[in-house]
This record gives sequence, structure tokens and C-alpha cells, in this order.
Amino acid sequence: MFKTNVGDADRIVRVAIAAVLLALTLLQIIPIWGLIGLIPLATGVSGFCPLYTVFGIRTCSAPKSGA
Repeated sequence: MFKTNVGDADRIVRVAIAAVLLALTLLQIIPIWGLIGLIPLATGVSGFCPLYTVFGIRTCSAPKSGA
């Protein structure tokens, strides 16, 4: 459906940040706004970031052409 525009290193960082934010929220160390961690989790898992599309950013390698 969407083209991948988030590279592997970027995805790892996003999921790690999301995990920290969500864990801190679930442990009630930070308030409910920590659920914002769902956004980097979704973009990290899917490999697609809508803001990257808007700004023309792509952190993954170019698709390989040819057969």
C-alpha cells in the first residue's frame, strides 16, 4: 500500500524510543502523554512515515532495479 521510506537503523531507533515511552507511561512514571510513543512504534513497525513523504525524506536504501 505505502512505499517504505524508513531505513533499518531508523526503525530500530523508533521502536526503542516507543518502547521506553510506553513503558514509562505504563509504570506511571510519566503522564498519559507518553502514549505518543504509539506513533514511532507504528512508523517503525510499518516502515512508512507520512512526514517523511511530505518533506521528501527517505532513510532506506533505494529499491533495487532489474531482475
